[in-house]
Amino acid sequence: MVCDDDIKPLQRQKVCVIGAGMAGLASARELRREGHDVTVLEQSGDVGGQWRYDPMTDGADPLGAAAAPVKVHGSMYASLRLISARETMGFTDFQFAPKDGRDVRRFPGHREVYLYLKDFCDAFGLMELVRLNTGVVRVALAPGPIPTRQWMVRSVDLGKSDGAEEVEEEFDAVVVANGHYSQPRLPSIVGMEVWRGRQVHSHSYRVPEPFRDEVVVVVGCGASGKDIAMEVRRVAKEVHLVAKSMEEVTQELAKVLSKYSASLHLQLHVERLCEDGRVVFGDGSSILADTIIYCTGFNYSFPFLDTEGAVTVDDNCVGPLFEHVFPPSLAPSLSFVGIPVKVFAPWFFEAQAKWVAQVLSGKRTLPPEEEMVRSVEEYYRAREAAGAPKNYTHDVSLFDTTDYI
Repeated sequence: MVCDDDIKPLQRQKVCVIGAGMAGLASARELRREGHDVTVLEQSGDVGGQWRYDPMTDGADPLGAAAAPVKVHGSMYASLRLISARETMGFTDFQFAPKDGRDVRRFPGHREVYLYLKDFCDAFGLMELVRLNTGVVRVALAPGPIPTRQWMVRSVDLGKSDGAEEVEEEFDAVVVANGHYSQPRLPSIVGMEVWRGRQVHSHSYRVPEPFRDEVVVVVGCGASGKDIAMEVRRVAKEVHLVAKSMEEVTQELAKVLSKYSASLHLQLHVERLCEDGRVVFGDGSSILADTIIYCTGFNYSFPFLDTEGAVTVDDNCVGPLFEHVFPPSLAPSLSFVGIPVKVFAPWFFEAQAKWVAQVLSGKRTLPPEEEMVRSVEEYYRAREAAGAPKNYTHDVSLFDTTDYI
């Protein structure tokens, strides 16, 4: 029998959540449910993160290579639809059910997800926690002893055109949930810097019309690469879809390539780009192209975060992170929600957020720092032994069986 005197009261923490996308909203809901004082900082004018379609692009820097962060956060193209059924895209207690007058398809378009997240905010009263148009400038540890570790968060009101002053606030904990589909990841191809044509990253792609009557090379055979190649094919003179290897060419893609062989061509590997506009492929063949669209993924980017080297990003591996969430030396006051890819969202983010909220309240505990470090190192070694590249560290679809709840 346990006496009431032996039951520790739950701790109420002042927590800052960075980002009001799917991961940030999941975090806010779980943190408040656990009794924490929550503030969500969101740089755009509404919630939804990437699911809030933004027709604007980084026009002056279509490759997004000039600096981090990019000026336009959104990377959603206008025609994007879910590749996962809506039954797998809901929170555990707030299903993504069809609604009359909206997109009721089982695989709806991006706006339906955005409206669902708006409904989620309304259902759980989350908007009162969110500060919109608020850019996070810096997140760093406040001076002081480790047992009473605090975080200083400096932000600025982006809604003020007259140049608002930066505001600094102190928090007990910070949850980083700013997403990872904004900062373009570019390949290294000989001649990129001198090629005379137009080069853009999928981050800056919205609609196919700008590519009408052009010869377009689409580099990357993932979901977005195939989507964009098929869409641009309708208006372009011809499209060349580049895969790394034949392993990327699925039976389904092969059928599509055969059906549209007059305007859609498969190429394996870009060898180099020539100043005269030619694109030379791995087999020695070449074409004269107008535009290259790089559908080569995104980099994790936390330009606001200053941990003095405790958390780094090396070839898209954010680490060290215990179970992709807690940096051992800064846990539990700093955590990341939404880092893994190829997971069922949002319930995966919900599970992570629940774990973070309960650790911060004292309901659950983390292993000692040394044990967390050892676990991360073992995970890295196992990934390496399995032949997984470092930049796939957070691809947990086939490898990681983490259970957060």
